[in-house]
Amino acid sequence: MAIFKKFLNTLPRPLLIRLSLIARPFVDLWLRGNRYVDPINGKSYRKFLPYGYETIRENVLSPGTLSLERHRLLWLYITRETNWFSQPLKVLHFAPEQAFYKRFKQIKNWKYTTTDLNSPIADVKADICNLPFENNKYDLIICNHVLEHIPDDLKAMKELFRVLKPGGYAVLQVPYEKERSKTFEDNSITDPEERRKIFGQYDHVRVYGMDYFDTLSSVGFQVKAVDYTKNLTDAEIEKYRLPKGELIPVCKKV
Repeated sequence: MAIFKKFLNTLPRPLLIRLSLIARPFVDLWLRGNRYVDPINGKSYRKFLPYGYETIRENVLSPGTLSLERHRLLWLYITRETNWFSQPLKVLHFAPEQAFYKRFKQIKNWKYTTTDLNSPIADVKADICNLPFENNKYDLIICNHVLEHIPDDLKAMKELFRVLKPGGYAVLQVPYEKERSKTFEDNSITDPEERRKIFGQYDHVRVYGMDYFDTLSSVGFQVKAVDYTKNLTDAEIEKYRLPKGELIPVCKKV
């Protein structure tokens, strides 16, 4: 596990993405079984892979889609509780996750655009704090586990609100701590090792608390904190390896 942690904390993210694309098909076949299910591809596995930068979590990374708990939870919410996949939408996806990328590109009724500063699979290289898109352009924005990397996250939130159409939705997941009422950040902490210890990952700049949802509301979003695991049994949560009680920030521009 120590070698795995060092691997994640040392290699640049673009290189990790490229390496995972090569290894995924082989690991997918090797770990097939019937204990866990990835709802994104519908396949079953005897085990999932470990993952984590500071604390290693067991059985969380699906070998087929490279989805983590949060990806599978969001997939179930979208497929079961929304009509987004069947609607003609303009969609903007930040830092496109491999778990979703190919599937989203195949949705024929979507006009799908990906963006990121560094991702090798992004269509548009752009700074989330200064987006090259017009006002009120997108029906749906997906921006998951991005804002914790951004020094001026409030400015980024305002940009997301600006480019979202009135009536449109944005899913803005971040890592947060339920026990923490107020978000903690300290711009003087720049050492990657210190950031990993304090913020949970070497390239994070804050630890979000429960005030995150209020911050989203402050820029104009109508925010719904969805605990979709309440709709599932404990057996389903274990089968899909989901984060029980995690809240999905579903934001609407009214």
